[in-house]
Amino acid sequence: MSSENFLNKLLDGVGVEWKALGDVGELIRGNGLPKTDFIETGIPAIHYGQIYTYYGLSTTSTKSFVSPETAEKLKKVNKGDVVITNTSENLEDVGKAVVYLGERQAVTGGHATIFKPSETILGKYFAYFTQTDIFSGEKRKYSKGTKVIDVSASDMAKISIPIPCPENPEKSLEIQAEIVRILDAFTELTTELTTELTARKKQYNYYRDQLLSFEDGEVEWRTLNEVCSSILAGGDVPENYAKGQTKPSAEFPYPIYANATGDNGLYGFTDRYKIESDAVTISARGAKVGYHTVREGKFTPIIRLITLVPNNSVISTRFLNYILDMTPIGGTDGGIPQLTVPTVQKISIPVPAVAEQKRIVAILDKFDTLTNSITEGLPREIALRQKQYEYYRDLLLSFPRPAPVTSRE
Repeated sequence: MSSENFLNKLLDGVGVEWKALGDVGELIRGNGLPKTDFIETGIPAIHYGQIYTYYGLSTTSTKSFVSPETAEKLKKVNKGDVVITNTSENLEDVGKAVVYLGERQAVTGGHATIFKPSETILGKYFAYFTQTDIFSGEKRKYSKGTKVIDVSASDMAKISIPIPCPENPEKSLEIQAEIVRILDAFTELTTELTTELTARKKQYNYYRDQLLSFEDGEVEWRTLNEVCSSILAGGDVPENYAKGQTKPSAEFPYPIYANATGDNGLYGFTDRYKIESDAVTISARGAKVGYHTVREGKFTPIIRLITLVPNNSVISTRFLNYILDMTPIGGTDGGIPQLTVPTVQKISIPVPAVAEQKRIVAILDKFDTLTNSITEGLPREIALRQKQYEYYRDLLLSFPRPAPVTSRE
């Protein structure tokens, strides 16, 4: 079904009017509320920074609390109000919204605006709209600043939002509620999958800890230098390479890996490789020092990345990577933490028989696929559900806009 037909069926022939946010509710800029005001219990408080990281689209409770005396000085948030961020270091986080559904009155502070909906709009309907590209484009027009970006409450009030069936408020709220119901269902499914993923990760960590914990005398402990064919530091960037290339090409088929985590470690591609077999790389400098992962053979490591090429007659590559999860890998103290090859060579690990290593790896690989794979398992399912949610969100909230009025000479 096309977007137009879907909307026509939902709207059942009713019209849509785009109204300024300030015309369908009141916007109040918050004041005060430093984190030093927080206490263990008291009046519920929503801090603007927590909207970026802690809250979802709605909440019935707050992470923080303030004393009644402090609350008296702050702006009040009632059930159904929407708290919106005004300030951030990036435009994406400006305008993030959380609908407060708690029974107790809450408060909020500076860098946040409270939207108090009128009887013609549902707060949650508006909150969903803040996640659309249309809203993103609107807030961009009113954003100010470079390092710190701000959209004031007065400018936020100018942003246009679609109100279905404005001539019949009761019908309008029914349509808004149906849109919210559909989007809530998608959001709930994603939340359930995310909760399941968290439980599976705990289960994975439990079995990993059990499988990789050995009693004294149960296995032989050996240094990494003893179980690896080579341990070497990454060198300079190859002479011929394509920086930023994300896939192999006929000219540059071999990846270059740098000192970063996950896919961010892919620096580019080159026409030759330094490491032929599968290996484990360890970040050797900076905040992510000690981060390690398996890299498939025929690649080139560059500066600040240490490569361990295991002797597979003694230790498997994947077992080595798993056992390093259980092994302290600390950098130097003071300044920027870093690792050196001599330090890594001296790290001691338990080394069971190769057959036992294979058994352990087979079990942990299954958990790893379920909890971490972006092509299989729960992460893939969550990504697919998120795309499905975004598709229907945009479908349900992409109302036709009136054509701009042009002047006649």
